[in-house]
Formats: sequence, structure tokens, C-alpha cells
Amino acid sequence: MSPTETIWLIIGFGGQGLFFTRWLVQWFRSEREQESTVPLSFWYLSLIGGLITLAYAIYRKDPVFIAGQAVGSVVYLRNLMLIHRNRPVLDIPTASPPPISTGGGPSPVAFDGATGTRAPSAPTPKS
Repeated sequence: MSPTETIWLIIGFGGQGLFFTRWLVQWFRSEREQESTVPLSFWYLSLIGGLITLAYAIYRKDPVFIAGQAVGSVVYLRNLMLIHRNRPVLDIPTASPPPISTGGGPSPVAFDGATGTRAPSAPTPKS
């Protein structure tokens, strides 16, 4: 066997290994949650393992294997697109502006990180 063939066998088995790992991830997650569930990592492992296996199938010039992996990869990609499209986007400001200093006391204006606006701070009780 040539070194090129050996490398492609390693690639093919690696892709199949990733593809198989998705079932273990799904099984363990379902056991932990005590119900059947499909975690996000299942779809990433499916896509990555499927694409690596597709590359191996193309190298082997196997039309049946190519068709199966190509269609599967489209399905995995579409599922990931649907999952990410329906997830809420976190609107987290990257940096908050510095507080306005009043010379030693609490700032009369505070930055509200949830809305990204400045809002009056609550007065502090005097002792």
C-alpha cells in the first residue's frame, strides 16, 4: 500500500469515527436528560464527519458513497442553519462607557448594560 493510500485510509476512518461519535454524544445526552434529545454537537459532528467521509468517497470515486454523503451533508448544514436562525441573539455591548465621576460620591448616571443606555442610578441612603 502506498503512503497516499495509507493517508486516505486514515482520513476515511477519521471521518467515520467522527460520524459515529455523534451517536455516542446523542445517547449520553439523552441518558443525562432522561428523554430523547439531539444536542447541537450532534449536528456539528454529523457535518464534519460527513464532509471528511465525502472527501474520502470522492478520492475513491464511489458514486453511491458520494451521493449518500453529499445529500446527508446538505441536511446537516440545513439543520444547523435552522437551529442558529431560531436562537435568540444576545445583545451584549462590547465595552461599557466609563462612569461619570462626581468627585468622590456615587455616580448620578449609570450605564445599563442590558439596554445599552445610560440611566440614573438609585440614590444611596445616607448613614
